[in-house]
Amino acid sequence: MPRAERERQMMDAGVRVFGERGYRAASMDEIAELAGVSKPLVYLYLNSKEDLFTACIRREAAALVAAVRAGVRVDVPADRQLWDGLTAFFAHTAERPDGWAVLHSQARSGGDPFVAEVVAMREEIVAFVTSLIAAAAREAHGDPELAEREVAGLAQALVGAAEALAGWANGDASVSAREAAATMMNFAWAGLGNLMVGARWSVPDAS
Repeated sequence: MPRAERERQMMDAGVRVFGERGYRAASMDEIAELAGVSKPLVYLYLNSKEDLFTACIRREAAALVAAVRAGVRVDVPADRQLWDGLTAFFAHTAERPDGWAVLHSQARSGGDPFVAEVVAMREEIVAFVTSLIAAAAREAHGDPELAEREVAGLAQALVGAAEALAGWANGDASVSAREAAATMMNFAWAGLGNLMVGARWSVPDAS
């Protein structure tokens, strides 16, 4: 079997075990057995448990970012772009629940090196969402009227809410990716849509 295919099998097994058990509780014996190889071969190919977990995080992060980017078309209105991106996000996390568990919960509890990998992935998604919101502002006004700091904050809030919603949707098999995306749109776009036309909520006077 080609090396790349063998490594894919090992990483598939790693994602499943790490996703279910977390980094510390995962056993290399179990991963090797699930991959159908010997434990020494796993170490030969992927060096260590830490390296295997890092490789799993990077693979799942790259796959998620690619899925979201591929889901968004640039020739449709801003709300449709956001809808397409959210649908792609929730479809991907539903199709790869172990991969999402590795990214969203297990990596964050594994220690600083793993957290850094997830932060890099999240920053890439936030940057992409920021560009979508900025494009929506340009579409609505001709010139962006939302301040750069405000756009960045909105993107952070949107991504955080989507991450939380994915955890809820993956815990309930009756929730489809489209339903989760629609819930997110109902939550987010009503507010974003008002911002695009200049209808803002005013902060009450502190006095």
